[in-house]
Amino acid sequence: MSSRIKSPQQLLAESGADLEGHGLRRTMGLFQLVCFGVGAIVGTGIFVGLSGSVAEAGPAVVLSFVLAAITCVFTAFSFAELGGAIPVSGSSYSFAYASLGERAAFLVGWCLLLEYGVSVSAVAVGWSQYVDELLESLTGLRLPAALTAGPAEGGVVNLPAVIVIALAAGLLVRGVRESARATAAMALLKIGILLVFCAVGFSAFRAGHLSPFAGHGVAGITAGASVAFFSYIGFDAITTAGEEVRNPRRNVPLAILICIGIVTLLYGAVALSAIGALGVDAVAGQPAALSLVVDRVTGSSTGGGIIAFGAVVAIASVVLAVMYGQTRILLSMSRDGLVPRVFERVSPRSATPVANTWIVAAVFAVPAAFAPLDVVVDLTTIGTLAVMAVVNLAVIVLRRRHPGLKRSFRVPLFPLSPLLGIGFCLYLMAGTGWTTWVQFAVFLAVGALLYAVYGRRHSRLAVTAPGDGAARAPRGA
Repeated sequence: MSSRIKSPQQLLAESGADLEGHGLRRTMGLFQLVCFGVGAIVGTGIFVGLSGSVAEAGPAVVLSFVLAAITCVFTAFSFAELGGAIPVSGSSYSFAYASLGERAAFLVGWCLLLEYGVSVSAVAVGWSQYVDELLESLTGLRLPAALTAGPAEGGVVNLPAVIVIALAAGLLVRGVRESARATAAMALLKIGILLVFCAVGFSAFRAGHLSPFAGHGVAGITAGASVAFFSYIGFDAITTAGEEVRNPRRNVPLAILICIGIVTLLYGAVALSAIGALGVDAVAGQPAALSLVVDRVTGSSTGGGIIAFGAVVAIASVVLAVMYGQTRILLSMSRDGLVPRVFERVSPRSATPVANTWIVAAVFAVPAAFAPLDVVVDLTTIGTLAVMAVVNLAVIVLRRRHPGLKRSFRVPLFPLSPLLGIGFCLYLMAGTGWTTWVQFAVFLAVGALLYAVYGRRHSRLAVTAPGDGAARAPRGA
């Protein structure tokens, strides 16, 4: 059955003015955009998730990070081309709409609930762990167990996780300029703290801790890469800012590539210094591994407290940036009628989707309050990889359908680059395990049902594909 497809020109025209009469403002430059990207990426994955990657791959976790980075690089090329050609707030959702049609776009938007929405919950849980670590280093006290974990982990409610989501929402509704400034400051701070960690770790480096280097073989490296990929989730959030960036055709592609380069170098150095300092057994399975490394190397809890502070700041910035991305995806879907209209309303005072932001905060505060971190990590990873595979495919389709589309960046070695991007995404998806695939299949089935019941009936797309039934006028027209 055919799907409704929007042209890139139509997407660009619709992004020029909000349907409620109040548009988003272009206030972000390249530096703020790079900081926004780093803010969206560097957080729970490295501060909390490093131990999981090390447990899978051992010292070869460095190769796991490289494998995950290669996957991201090929996909980053595709995001860069599409983000420069179609600089709208919908990101992957809009790219799918322009290439594969409305049904695929809805499912991509549904998967982005995992990447942007559910990962907010996972990131907030990680923030809670480091808040407790920081409090202990400063006062010698810990928060009550009942208030730092959900029922599955022996607690009642993860209160710090809920608080950080509420704080991020409060900042986001004030305006993009204020949020961008806060994200930039937090991004620079956490990069500085991770560089200090590397200096401390390498001061106690022992080559013997890297042997055996790949004790778990290729399977361990692949499994480690699937876990490590969670550490890279968020770089595509840069494309959700397409309507709020100055000179987006230049700045969006450039910011994506700069962010991937910075993060890959940083992650490799952190992993190598942590394992070199203490060895695999000491790092694997430790939720606050970086603080542990600094404490043991320096023989003092002060250094670990600094790392914990850096993690608190770093993870808070991820919550802020990823929540921003989720609200912009929902805004674009609402413009198309695929989700309720409340998500598209932009405040004339702050030029932000206020109701949208608070709804997102309320919905994803619930799993943050009651679910453990590892419940959602694998599902988030496979959903994100699926979206990235679609983005690579979208580049190929749009090159054929719209060869004359203005592109400020073109993927190198086309079509090999996007094909490799698809291949690496599928390879890492395989490493998530069959149970995650079953969960993902159920998740997609629910999304397909929602599209059939609500999205398809309320779509504003006036022109329908042949065999799709009578054309419907856009709602509100």
